[in-house]
Amino acid sequence: MNVSLDDLIFNLNNLKVRQRVLFSGTIYTARDAAHKRIIDLLDSGNKDKIPFNLNNSAVYYCGPTPTKPGNIVGACGPTTSSRMDIFTPRLLKEGVKVLIGKGNRSKNVEKSIEENKAIYFIVTGGVGALISKSVVKADLIAFEDLGPEAVYRFEVKNIPLVVAIDSYGSNIFFRG
Repeated sequence: MNVSLDDLIFNLNNLKVRQRVLFSGTIYTARDAAHKRIIDLLDSGNKDKIPFNLNNSAVYYCGPTPTKPGNIVGACGPTTSSRMDIFTPRLLKEGVKVLIGKGNRSKNVEKSIEENKAIYFIVTGGVGALISKSVVKADLIAFEDLGPEAVYRFEVKNIPLVVAIDSYGSNIFFRG
């Protein structure tokens, strides 16, 4: 199924665990350090200084590698999502609707995804070079001093994703 960010926002309740999509649209990269800075801006009342509108946004847990000549971006595979779990509920309350990364999430994040009618997609680890081929435009937009953990705005076409936690809280991961 090919979907844009607007399609996802409009149809979040129709997407179910294990469903595959080819996503096209705008996503923002953010890892641990960028998440902390965004939360610090929210906590200090400086929401207007956050580098992108959190409402109805898509966040990809990724730190791209340096770009080689002739390429739009370096390898940009997912990082382990659970490292962002401490920040995720707050960002979901602020309006983030799409999370993209790899690995399981905490029960608290699962609950927050359900409460905020958001969705968590997984990307297979180790496919950073392949995913970079789906990036049609990449702009560094904030926190350049963080190096690969800076925030980038990616325009992407047909990134393969799998629904890992749907807006009803169903989870693809085994809990034993």
